[in-house]
Amino acid sequence: MKLPRLSPALAADRLRSDSRRISLLMVCALALVIAAATLGGAFRSTENRIEELSFALLGRDAGGQVHVVELDAASMAAIRRWPWPREHYARVVRALDAAGVRSISFDVDFSSTGDDAGDKAFAQAIAESTAPVALPTFAQKAAFGDARKLDSLPIPVLREHAHLASVSVAPDADDGHVRRMPLGTVTGGTARPSLSAFVAGEAGVVDRKFPIDFAIDPATIPRHSFIAIENGMIPPGSLAGKDVIIGATAIELGDRYAVPGYGVIPGVVIQALAAETLGQVVPVYGSWPLPLIASALLALVTLAAQRRRAVLVRSGAFLAALLAAWLAARVMAGVWFEIVPALALAAAAGAIRYMIITQRIAALGRQVDAESGLLNRLGLAARPAAAADRFLVAAQIDEFDALKLAADNEGIGILLNRIAERLKVASGVDKVYRSEDRTLVWISPLPIDELESQLSGLRALMRSPFEIAGRRLGVSLTFGVADHGIADPASHAAHAASLARRAGKFWRLHTIEAGETVSQQFSLLGELDEALRSGSITVLYQPKLNLATRRIDAVEALVRWNHPERGLLPPDCFIPLFEERGRMDELTLAVLAQALADAWGWREQGLPIGVAVNISAALLTSESFAERALDLVAQTGTPTDQITFEVTESAQFEDTEAAIATLHRFRAAGIRISMDDYGTGQSALNYLKLLPLSELKIDRMFVAQAHVDKGDAMLVRSTVQLAHELGLKVVAEGVEQAACLEFLGKMGCDYAQGYLVGRPLPAGDLAALAATSMPAARAPAARAA
Repeated sequence: MKLPRLSPALAADRLRSDSRRISLLMVCALALVIAAATLGGAFRSTENRIEELSFALLGRDAGGQVHVVELDAASMAAIRRWPWPREHYARVVRALDAAGVRSISFDVDFSSTGDDAGDKAFAQAIAESTAPVALPTFAQKAAFGDARKLDSLPIPVLREHAHLASVSVAPDADDGHVRRMPLGTVTGGTARPSLSAFVAGEAGVVDRKFPIDFAIDPATIPRHSFIAIENGMIPPGSLAGKDVIIGATAIELGDRYAVPGYGVIPGVVIQALAAETLGQVVPVYGSWPLPLIASALLALVTLAAQRRRAVLVRSGAFLAALLAAWLAARVMAGVWFEIVPALALAAAAGAIRYMIITQRIAALGRQVDAESGLLNRLGLAARPAAAADRFLVAAQIDEFDALKLAADNEGIGILLNRIAERLKVASGVDKVYRSEDRTLVWISPLPIDELESQLSGLRALMRSPFEIAGRRLGVSLTFGVADHGIADPASHAAHAASLARRAGKFWRLHTIEAGETVSQQFSLLGELDEALRSGSITVLYQPKLNLATRRIDAVEALVRWNHPERGLLPPDCFIPLFEERGRMDELTLAVLAQALADAWGWREQGLPIGVAVNISAALLTSESFAERALDLVAQTGTPTDQITFEVTESAQFEDTEAAIATLHRFRAAGIRISMDDYGTGQSALNYLKLLPLSELKIDRMFVAQAHVDKGDAMLVRSTVQLAHELGLKVVAEGVEQAACLEFLGKMGCDYAQGYLVGRPLPAGDLAALAATSMPAARAPAARAA
């Protein structure tokens, strides 16, 4: 069987998403950083690489509308001089016009004069062409290091009947690649369309640039050798209605540029690609902040993810969505956005959230005990405080080393989980922590008096053995309790549990005094006299149900200290201290006096209720205490058969003979003697023989589950039979379920005591309860309700 580890559900429970405000601030901060980086050109190189990948993804052939007539090596070899006589251009214009082309554009410099006859022939061919002819104009630097630019225009005789179009090419400053073209420029003081805009028939908007679509394969643009066209070698109909751009492709003529994906290509081919780009839709540059804003909204969703898998899925989906939207905008609307800032924001948000969750999971992993899978002290420390938190309870496993040997390494982890599950169910808490090797702890919202009863029930619940790997293992717990508000309550509660085990008690409350100096401890002792005078020492009464008559005719007196600063203190908070300092006689006599007075008051109301008072083992060897106790009994006139002194079975007598003599003296006076917590000590049968007992009280650890646990049922049954044969009454403590009450009635038990019968009450409330106790036929059902 595998032990539970840090599950996704637990991680999700512990890993709450950040607040919207924090997520929004984080996204805004990321967006500002990325915006600043974008403005600084930090993403330009990455943007170019992604753009190149998109060209490869969307690659397609040219549409075939634009043809290139190239001044190629063959033409250079045939004409054998440069610059060419312009009669050659005249013949090509006439040949193309005769072939029915739609337009003729030149990417050849005609800004200088040639021979007069050639210039006139070329000008006449332009003038007579039915297809419009565009000649190039461009701007260039005046000289190296000179910021001035000079405009180059065709000579006047040529431009008289020609259109002028700009062939200016501006490579990117960062890497020298040509990626965009202008729609128009100003040369010679006049706005002119770019050559690509002229070919595509678009308006030449000055200073507006558009991206060249390098998804078009330059190799698919139809190309014709200049010399072939001049010689009339044109397949019939191949150029009809086409746009022709004439330019240099021969290496020796230069005019070559680097472009994305294709290396260095001739400028005329770039012009043709630009014209092809404009032939479908005029592309425009979108603003990069728009996808960045969309990415910021998606990043908010990513930052709300609570699991790493969700972060990866969302980040991947959002990155894909951004890329898909980016491509769709380009293909369908002709809008070219810069996408890298948006991708960077989405990826950064995902990476940050992933790292945060990873760090938290690692932190949670350190909060889990490796052996048991339970949360450890770090997990306890990380638990957020709640308004209802009152006490930290530590349950120390008795004989833990022996249990570990019996259960083996894997089995002890399973056992710890089983114990924790049982503690959670019985205490009503959602988490139990392993603070130390042998210690389990939890936070309780109960007040101390209710917590004491709960701990008794838990101790009884542990009587049922655990089945681990085919072995039945019995577990006994000792509890320590500390105020949750003090520093390191887990350590104090564990220490209190250790003290309780050494003192032979099943629980102990750590008080502030336990960690203070001796002088501070004496302050509580010094307050006892004032507490007795002021009435701060109060007595509550827990009713006992007579199972034969179904009436409440007996009670147990329980002392409480209503401290003005520390609140209502249960007996375990101060009685151990008073026992150590020898002050129990005054406290016990005060309780006895109050109990006798209240019993007399009940008798006057027609309620003959017997009262039991706990007597410390140390007092049984005190002659002074015995005298004063008997005097109190005599003074009140309370019938002695209505008075019971309870002595704990596990008590250690300093002088056994003296203690037994004192008990015989009390019994001779008619006072009943009860053995409390029967079954928890080691010498029960010997005590039955030596002590003048009238009553046995079976400890709650055997009673609470006796109606369902066969072992406990056998013990209760045998104890009742033994007690009755010895002439003793039997009281069962810790009765909290109606089924248990019915079981005790069937077993012949005399009295039942526990929360089902009633909680500790002031004298007046107890009298009212006793007066209205139900007849035998209805009491169990009423209590169960």
